[in-house]
Amino acid sequence: MKTGIVLALLAAAALFAVQPVLAHHPFAAEYDVNKPVTLTGTLSRMEWVNPHGWIYMDVKQPDGTVKKWTVEVAGPGSISRRGLKKTDTVDGMSLVIKGYQSRRDPTLANGRTLVLADGRSFYVGAVGGPNDGADR
Repeated sequence: MKTGIVLALLAAAALFAVQPVLAHHPFAAEYDVNKPVTLTGTLSRMEWVNPHGWIYMDVKQPDGTVKKWTVEVAGPGSISRRGLKKTDTVDGMSLVIKGYQSRRDPTLANGRTLVLADGRSFYVGAVGGPNDGADR
């Protein structure tokens, strides 16, 4: 009886340990390294959440329309260690993001570099993407 309970607990622990790995997606499955994008626009909002942060921005198109983009970036701990602080971003500010477009969603990208209006540049990419920080 005790052996059965111990085995059940070990099996449950193993499943919980594997779950975060299964939930994470590799860069190449979601984004296309052959579709680099440079987005110049206005920050709608930035979510400093784990495991990935999100930047929402409005990008004016050549015809005058505005396309709303969603950009996945590294988590808040990684971004902060690279020098970007929450106070550096304000809704409505101008910014440039370089990254890679999603394979499935034409307005979703994985951000690698964020350039603020004052010229400061930050690597905001998550580990696992192309160059892993070498493209700063």
